[in-house]
Amino acid sequence: MQIKLVEVGLRDGLQNERVILATEDKVKVAQGLIKAGIRHLEVTSFVSPKWIPQLADAAQLAHQLPPLADVVYRALVPNRRGAERAGQTPIHEWAVFLSASETHNRKNINKSIEDTYPVLREVMELARQQGIRVRGYVSTVFGCPYEGEVPTEQVLRVCERLLQLGVYEISLGDTIGVATPKAVKRLLRACQRHIPLEQIAGHFHDTRGTGLANAYAALELGVRTLDTSLGGLGGCPYAPGAAGNLATEDVLYLLEQEGIDTGIDLALVCETSDFVQTKCKRALPSKVLQSYLAQKRDEKRGDGD
Repeated sequence: MQIKLVEVGLRDGLQNERVILATEDKVKVAQGLIKAGIRHLEVTSFVSPKWIPQLADAAQLAHQLPPLADVVYRALVPNRRGAERAGQTPIHEWAVFLSASETHNRKNINKSIEDTYPVLREVMELARQQGIRVRGYVSTVFGCPYEGEVPTEQVLRVCERLLQLGVYEISLGDTIGVATPKAVKRLLRACQRHIPLEQIAGHFHDTRGTGLANAYAALELGVRTLDTSLGGLGGCPYAPGAAGNLATEDVLYLLEQEGIDTGIDLALVCETSDFVQTKCKRALPSKVLQSYLAQKRDEKRGDGD
């Protein structure tokens, strides 16, 4: 079994952090993740800097990332203007996004779902002209902070429209972390009647402590791509109470213990996450990360004795 991890910490993770990391520190994070063996990195977003100041250095960062043939850098592109900016950088892939929930979509991008499609169509057209692949994100697929449970049929309609626009993969987002393994399997079974699971990724948040169980449920059903964030960084500015993304370290530990080789060095990811939490001036929520660091501290004390 081959599992692809898409590291979203530099974009989805950092966008909610109060401490703004310097561009050179973001480059160090990317280098650390690449050294650990991660090959798919979502590094920034070409949104207006006034909305997300943390990502105001999108173009600068893109030009400073190490150009490596086997590493894919992706950026979130919200509209034509963002696409034009992204197109002037060496970013390999773009991502577009919308919500399965009407209210969340309006809160997030100030448009109805139907009015969002023409905006995304412009992005897709520019991507086609430049030969750039585009991934699609669908938020709030299990629940909305404003509307509650989101009907499966609504999720499917959004996914099918994104595929018609030309995205190669759809990441299903549990934006507020309300999913359970049963709900994950129910949605994925509904999806696979219309969409090959090879085109589906799981994007789980750990708000209620079910993120890892949900990821495992998705793997059991046949999903082979998971979005994760170093240290469990992340959340959603437009989803009150949404805690961090599923931690890369926690997923790696689970996969390793299940005998699934990812080619990623867990210890090196932990070291990179430790660098990030030092810069962010707070402990990150990954349980495996904190366990790793505690063990290191014990070993140092032992050496001192």
